[in-house]
Amino acid sequence: MTLENAIWLVLSVLGIFSTIIIITRIFGLRTFAKMSSFDFASTIAVGSVLAAIILNSNYSLTKGAIVLAAIIGFQTLFSYLVRKNNLFKEIFTNKPQIIMWNGEILYKKLKQCNIGEDDLIAKLREANIHSFDEVKAVVFESTGDVSVIHNSENKAIAPKLLSNVNTQDIDI
Repeated sequence: MTLENAIWLVLSVLGIFSTIIIITRIFGLRTFAKMSSFDFASTIAVGSVLAAIILNSNYSLTKGAIVLAAIIGFQTLFSYLVRKNNLFKEIFTNKPQIIMWNGEILYKKLKQCNIGEDDLIAKLREANIHSFDEVKAVVFESTGDVSVIHNSENKAIAPKLLSNVNTQDIDI
């Protein structure tokens, strides 16, 4: 690599990162939030485009900026449609799933979600769970995250916390 190539590489990094910062400021904070599987896919696509622009001399910064704006613009449109149209939301988003309820592992749900018991137990350890009976619910979120709702005082879960969660086959 020549000094000139290294300088162009650094300049392209500065240029594309400046572009992504501007696009993020225009489209808002949700740009890189992992609120849905679509957001996650968009983030991966943006990362791939950034790498292609920086590492491939055939890609121009202008072309990259247009592609990035298109990906993030589509993500913004998609999130708007999910918020405003229930049919769109039903078709294109996954419902969070309860995989543990009142200290009991729901093995059928684990299997449906393709999660191993060891993975669930690792998430319980991350949530500082000492005993299964501390667990009120474990929710496998539509983003792939695992939320652990727990307390040792046996408090009930506010129904609103489970309003969009698939609670089929569970007595709440």
